[in-house]
Amino acid sequence: MKPVASNDGAEGVAGGPDEAASYEHARDELAAVVGRLESGGLSLDESLILWERGEHLAAVCTRFLDGARERVETALGRSEGLTEG
Repeated sequence: MKPVASNDGAEGVAGGPDEAASYEHARDELAAVVGRLESGGLSLDESLILWERGEHLAAVCTRFLDGARERVETALGRSEGLTEG
């Protein structure tokens, strides 16, 4: 795995375990990746590495949001079951 420099100069590892610590962490890192890509001045290789990292982080965020949606739907289903009886 290749190191990816973040916007604040810290390094993360693409696909490393740290990005899944929380939705907020993945979202913030994704925003930093997008900012770096939009700022330009990167080599093609750097841009591709950041693009891949962004795609990965977007998938991580989607998994977190899907899990949250499922938990809400489950809680609502239990709540409805309690009010029907």
